[in-house]
Amino acid sequence: MWTTLKTPKFAFSDSMAGTIDQAKMKFSRIVNSRSYTRFSQSQNPDEESSRVEVKLSVDGEEEMDGTEQGPVQHDTYTRPSHSRPRNRWRILVWVGGVLVIFCVGLLIGYSIHRKSDLAPCSSTVPPIQEVPLNYSPSLDWSSLVRLLNDKLSSKAIEEKLSEFSQSDRKAGSFVDNKLADNIHDIFKQLNMDPWVDEHFVKLQYPDKSKPNKVLFGSEDIGSPDGFLAYSETGRKEGRVVYANYGQLSDLETVQNETYRLSLNGSVVLMRAGKISMAQKVMNAAKMGAIAALIYPDTADYKTISGETDLYGHVHLGSGDPYTPGFPSFNHTQFPPAKSSGLPGILAQTITANMAQAIFTKMGGDNAPDRFKGELHSYKLGRENDSVTVVVNNNLADTKIHNVFGVIKGYVDPDRYVVIGAQRDSLSLGYAKSTVGTTLLLELASAFTELKKDGFRPKRSIVFASWTAGDFGNIGVTEWLEGYWASLDRKAFTYISLDGVVTGVGSFRASASPLLHTLLQKTLGKVKSPGSNSGLLQSYGGVISPLLKTMQMDDGAYPFLAMSGIPSVSFSFVSPPASAKEYFGTNLDDKAHLDSITNQKVVELSVLAAQVAGQMALRLVHDQILRLDVTKYSDDITNRVSAIIQRVDALKNNKVNKTESLSTKWLNAAKSSYSRAAASLNTDIGNTDLNDMEMCRIINNRIMKVEHNFLSPYVSLREVPFRHIFLGNGWQTATDLEKYLGDVHENKTSFDIDQVLNKFALLTWTIQGCANDLAGDIWSLDNEI
Repeated sequence: MWTTLKTPKFAFSDSMAGTIDQAKMKFSRIVNSRSYTRFSQSQNPDEESSRVEVKLSVDGEEEMDGTEQGPVQHDTYTRPSHSRPRNRWRILVWVGGVLVIFCVGLLIGYSIHRKSDLAPCSSTVPPIQEVPLNYSPSLDWSSLVRLLNDKLSSKAIEEKLSEFSQSDRKAGSFVDNKLADNIHDIFKQLNMDPWVDEHFVKLQYPDKSKPNKVLFGSEDIGSPDGFLAYSETGRKEGRVVYANYGQLSDLETVQNETYRLSLNGSVVLMRAGKISMAQKVMNAAKMGAIAALIYPDTADYKTISGETDLYGHVHLGSGDPYTPGFPSFNHTQFPPAKSSGLPGILAQTITANMAQAIFTKMGGDNAPDRFKGELHSYKLGRENDSVTVVVNNNLADTKIHNVFGVIKGYVDPDRYVVIGAQRDSLSLGYAKSTVGTTLLLELASAFTELKKDGFRPKRSIVFASWTAGDFGNIGVTEWLEGYWASLDRKAFTYISLDGVVTGVGSFRASASPLLHTLLQKTLGKVKSPGSNSGLLQSYGGVISPLLKTMQMDDGAYPFLAMSGIPSVSFSFVSPPASAKEYFGTNLDDKAHLDSITNQKVVELSVLAAQVAGQMALRLVHDQILRLDVTKYSDDITNRVSAIIQRVDALKNNKVNKTESLSTKWLNAAKSSYSRAAASLNTDIGNTDLNDMEMCRIINNRIMKVEHNFLSPYVSLREVPFRHIFLGNGWQTATDLEKYLGDVHENKTSFDIDQVLNKFALLTWTIQGCANDLAGDIWSLDNEI
């Protein structure tokens, strides 16, 4: 920053003679003249203070009478041929006085310079004295990993698991708020500068005085304790139709030429699993259903009883569904709105025994074999099988709190990795939220101790405790919506600790392709218990079978698909890997998790902490961010190839107007990204890693990749998950591929304008990302 300071300026005449009046006039000009000097205030490498660099102004930069002037020509005086000695002595006295003033000015300037050096920086980052900008870490990587593992205490984890395994942790409840206070106090004890983020959101709970209920005809089937938040309320009666898991293919099956069952005006009975409850209800609503019932079949939920209730929500999205696209702060003046993800029909969970009672009374055709579970009978339903659903849930404005702590970086404190965990639960939530909250605090403690032992992270680590996760990741989403501009290009990775231990014997992860390499190397280094081999080797040695696509109900999904921040979630699971069957039930307690893991909850929690901790450690330790941009090259290639194959199939079938459809530019954009990624790796290989400015420039290019895959052509309010590969909506590559497939199978007609529009937007989103990754404007690949 450049600023101006007023300092005396001294100019000397070439003539030492003149009259007294002339001398007085010249002195007056010097005393009254002022000039501006410049100083730059730049941050010291240790971020402790600001240095003032004073640059004396050149002759001719003057300000007369307070007005800054341009170059001024100085008056010159010629010495008289007969000057008197008296005048000469007066001039010498005047010169001596000027020299004294000059020396005093120098001393004052030096004093100001020194004070500026010692002044604290006005940054929000605390003064840091001990580490210069180009510091060398005092601990090497292997020592850091060993220290981190030593500080992750199984005893401390066991104690925290007991402390945080409290019941009735519903979002906004007294217990939830008390737990938030405890976490804040722990962060404060660790000197992590904690803060709280407060939101006012709408949450829905059952009315205890008017319980929800289900009837078959006039017979009462039951009043379940479980419920689905954000269901419509009221009473609806209609024909019951069984539709398996409620996937679109299941709903199409019951309506096909074999069964010819209309779903319009019906009550759709579905079993839980395969897809989220919100997706099931939305699919039923799209088919014209008036209500949806969801039950846990013992074929999918082997560890639960026939009386086990299910808890969940029906919002096909994330965040407060009544403030879509903007944060739910107090007194925010937004017009009334509803998320397009609300299905608008009644929805209720029932127990397996209640479902069996309904099946027993149903008639009609036997269900297809793939619709059958482990109940006694499965019928699709007949015309006079009437079911009534009554939902009396109450919608209430609720204040919720997210809690944060931070360990600030020493080189790039404005860049941070976020580690987060949900703490609330509609059920007991031991595996879903208690384990994650415990590990969040244990990792915060471990990293704080690492810092005391000499570790100096280059970047910051933010620890976040979220609430209202069971209502659709509300705490996470409201924070992202509220601080969108502050997080953009600053938060570069999110690591979720939700549900990290749900079983034993296998491992599953969902992550941005940018994090696949880091995850693979971390799993290779974390040792399997009782073995010298890494976890990756014990799970087959290859990362790809362990990866699955991130789903909307994942706590990391809003970070990735809405905010464009590379994210990862993972879990130790029991084969088969869908062993989260007790999530959303009151069986999600310590006893069941101990039973499923063979009493290895603490051991597996330590491993989970090591995986998350080592990933975070690597991301804040190295000069170059460990985000592998080349992994997206493979992903883009696969997706583009699938689209091209669909187009070729339509052309082979001579579908009308497909002859004008070209995949040339989409293919060119794919190639542009691959070249840009390869070029970046070359630049990294040619970079002096001690050049902090060059490392920051390269990291800027890396950090933009995920964000640039958010389609700029769709509205955030209408399509919140804008990611073209990992998001949800018409802008995705998956949606384009599916549409072309439906045309090929004669499920829909071909709209050339719609296809051309999707091709153009997908192409230019990929090309824009490639251009930004390439770096400077003169380095862009303009082949397209």
